[in-house]
Amino acid sequence: MSGTGGPMGRWAGQGMRGVLSALAAVGLAFTNLPLLLISVVALALSPVPFLGLALTPWVMSLVRMRADLERRRASRTGVLVRRPYHPAPERALPGGWQRFRWTVTDPATWRDLAWLVPGALVGFGLGAAGVLVPLYGIAGLTLTPLWIWLGTGWYGYGVIWSVESAGAGLLCLPQGAAILATGLSVAPWLRRVDAHFAHLFLAPTKNAELRLRITQLTVTRADTVDAQAAELRRIERDLHDGVQARLVSLSMVIGLADELLDRNPAGARKLLVEARESSGAALVELRHLVRGIHPPVLAERGLAGAVRALAIGLPVDISVEVDLPGRPATPVESAAYFAVAETLTNLVRHSHARHGSVVMGYAGGALNIVVTDDGVGGADPAGGSGLRGIERRLAAFDGTVTLSSPPSGPTVITMELPCALSLPKTMPSSGTG
Repeated sequence: MSGTGGPMGRWAGQGMRGVLSALAAVGLAFTNLPLLLISVVALALSPVPFLGLALTPWVMSLVRMRADLERRRASRTGVLVRRPYHPAPERALPGGWQRFRWTVTDPATWRDLAWLVPGALVGFGLGAAGVLVPLYGIAGLTLTPLWIWLGTGWYGYGVIWSVESAGAGLLCLPQGAAILATGLSVAPWLRRVDAHFAHLFLAPTKNAELRLRITQLTVTRADTVDAQAAELRRIERDLHDGVQARLVSLSMVIGLADELLDRNPAGARKLLVEARESSGAALVELRHLVRGIHPPVLAERGLAGAVRALAIGLPVDISVEVDLPGRPATPVESAAYFAVAETLTNLVRHSHARHGSVVMGYAGGALNIVVTDDGVGGADPAGGSGLRGIERRLAAFDGTVTLSSPPSGPTVITMELPCALSLPKTMPSSGTG
């Protein structure tokens, strides 16, 4: 029995969420028709100077908000519906021709409008079924038909029995339980049917997906170039301010020792000792710099061993579980390692967690990494917590980052990197405390 109440508790929870989602679908269905009416009015007024140019984009933004809400609701059922809209033109003034043209020439605008009426009908119908069936079962469980029979003398319930006596009224109990169980089982399924219907209208077309893909690649490649340039500047700065400065100092000390070697051997020996210490410090700095580019432990032990070594050195108890049938390519392996390292650094600095875990696996042609902690939660990518940096690092390889961090915790960060692995070899799963 798990903390969520076991399989029965999870089933009931999913059913209740399905019923609540169905109730929300019924309420939201009533917003579609008013949106359609004001959209028709706005389009009819579009030839009117100034008024039409300003009104139409504003109304269509309301329609897009409603469609985006439906996309998010569909995505919660596992039916991913991406936004299909063209990027907004730069320097487009509200009420201007560019913004009006951007709105009305986007095919997604008309698909949103085409969805409003059928989406309302399907959402209302499936939502009403998802709500009324469980309510009908609850009526049987509470013996409502029996109480009505006691007051009126007759009442029917279910598909078999009519309530014509107190004994028949008690038969509402098993019927109500069966109907309620059916309603809780069917409600999530009805919600997914509604989500698939929304997908037909609100998801990007093939051309829109290609356009979005090109836009995404343009952005991620630009981010990658910027990140690489910043990394090169960091390496140059570290070399100039650290190792290079120490080597210059080392050269000067050796030169002084050479001058003192004949007339002051003791002073020369002291300078040589200082030079040896300086060379050791320069070597340490150089090793740190190399680790920041590509850690030797990653090359020697692979991703699994490198992450375990990283976890051992942290002040928080981190367990590591790895199930990889091979090794990713070196660039992907390096990106995954540094993404995990940055995630664990955030965990130590911000989460106040007592325990964390890293789970790595490979499925569906992608490397999957899940980092979890039992801290305070509330992580926000916009709050400067380093999550944006992780997203940019993985985006260079078409990777994705998903964050779940409610205010009371736990925080779960899921990273996915599409990649191929090397030839299969044994990499046993183990844990590190």
